Amino acid sequence: MARIDINRSGEMEVFVRAVNLGGFSAAARALRMTPSAVSKLIARLEARLGARLVNRSTRKLQLTPEGSAFYERALSILADLDEAERSAAAGAAPRGRLRVNTNVPFGTHYLIPLLPGFLARHPEVIVEMTLTDTVIDLLADRADVAIRVGPLKSSQLVTRKLGESRMMLVAAPSYLEKHGTPQHPEDLTRHNLLGFSFARQSNGWPFKDRKGNVSAVVPTGNAQISDGESMRLLVLTGLGISRLSRFHIGPDVEAGRLVPVLEAYNPGDTESIHAVYVGGGHLPARVRAFLDYLVETVRLD
Repeated sequence: MARIDINRSGEMEVFVRAVNLGGFSAAARALRMTPSAVSKLIARLEARLGARLVNRSTRKLQLTPEGSAFYERALSILADLDEAERSAAAGAAPRGRLRVNTNVPFGTHYLIPLLPGFLARHPEVIVEMTLTDTVIDLLADRADVAIRVGPLKSSQLVTRKLGESRMMLVAAPSYLEKHGTPQHPEDLTRHNLLGFSFARQSNGWPFKDRKGNVSAVVPTGNAQISDGESMRLLVLTGLGISRLSRFHIGPDVEAGRLVPVLEAYNPGDTESIHAVYVGGGHLPARVRAFLDYLVETVRLD
């Protein structure tokens, strides 16, 4: 009888995570292991396969041809295992580990405050939440649900819309007291406009005049920020003007910590917020329960 090795899927997951993150140390941090443990596990995997999977001569992990082939097959096998678990758990009560990925603003202002209510309703679920503005691959990172803000790229993922949020130009009162309040989009050339360091879908901030003509202003301030929550905090310091979603800054506007700017020229564009997940089969009860809870409790604007 062939020997059954119950650690094969675990070895595959560690190997795939090391490839996705670009190294053993990064994989060790993500998996709460030591780098030496990751290295030994992959060495053991190579010994069992009788093939070298990665070259260790450079700082950056490089796959061998055999490693590339094994990586593609491992991704497929792990996806099949997830699908088997989803099918088996479809009719069960919500339980087990739920991996959620969200951008920083939505996670900070919505998911974290809602989490106690969800866990009180489903006490056998363990939520593993990652807050990052980096768009992940759900299959590669084995996330159950991800929150995406803004336009969705075409993919095989299933989506559930949670709502829309209006975009707003805002500044702190201290900034406006010092530099004045712009009355027309052209006045922005004399202001510090804070933009993001990652690629945006649009080429600038849109404005619509009274005749319906739309123009855009590209932010060219003295700071660029990688995520929305850091941008919110920077604007609150009084450094400059930025454009953020209402769902993100609504409490600051209501409290007077931030002031809307050029609302008369706001074209009224919005950002859509979706929960995305892998389809193709029965959803585990924990995933279905979480999606239903989001739809029930998330209120934007």
